[in-house]
Amino acid sequence: MADQNTFACLVIADESEEFPDALIYAGLLCRTTGWRLVMLRVIEPSDPAPWASITEEMRREARDAAESLTQRFAAEAWAECGITAETVLREGDLKPELRKLLQEDESIKLVVLAAAAGPAGPGPLVRQLGRATGLGQRPVPVLVVPGALTRDEIRRLALSAGLTGRSPATT
Repeated sequence: MADQNTFACLVIADESEEFPDALIYAGLLCRTTGWRLVMLRVIEPSDPAPWASITEEMRREARDAAESLTQRFAAEAWAECGITAETVLREGDLKPELRKLLQEDESIKLVVLAAAAGPAGPGPLVRQLGRATGLGQRPVPVLVVPGALTRDEIRRLALSAGLTGRSPATT
C-alpha cells in the first residue's frame, strides 16, 4: 500500500487509441504537483480451456502481455513527462477491480480517462461512468481528457492545471 500522505493520480492502461492522451495529461499533472502516477491494467478473465494446463498457459500469456504493455506505457510516461509510473496489474473485471484499488489506496485522489474523438462515442468506460453511480464507495473525481485535443493542447492544460492546483501535500 502506498504512503497515504502522498496524493496519487490513477490512469487505466488499455490498448485504446486515446489512452496515451490520459497518460500524458496525468503524467504532466503529477510531475508539476509532486503526486504519484499509478497505472492500472486489468487482465480480463479468459474462457476456461478444457485442460487446466492450457488455461494456466493462457493466463500466463495474458499476464506477460499486460506486463509488456504497462512497461511500454511506463517508458512513454518517463520519456514524455519525466515521471515514473507505478504499475498495478489485476486479474478480473475492470469495474470491480478499479473499485477495489480505490478502496485499498486512499492516496488516489483523481482518475484520469481520455475520451475517444469520433462518431463511436467517448469509449466504453467513459460512457459507463456517465450512467453509473460512480467508481465506488469513496468519492474520487474523474477527469476526462477530450479526444479532440492535440498533444500540445493536452500538455498546456496539464501543466497549467498542475501549476495552479498544487496540493497541500506538496507545498
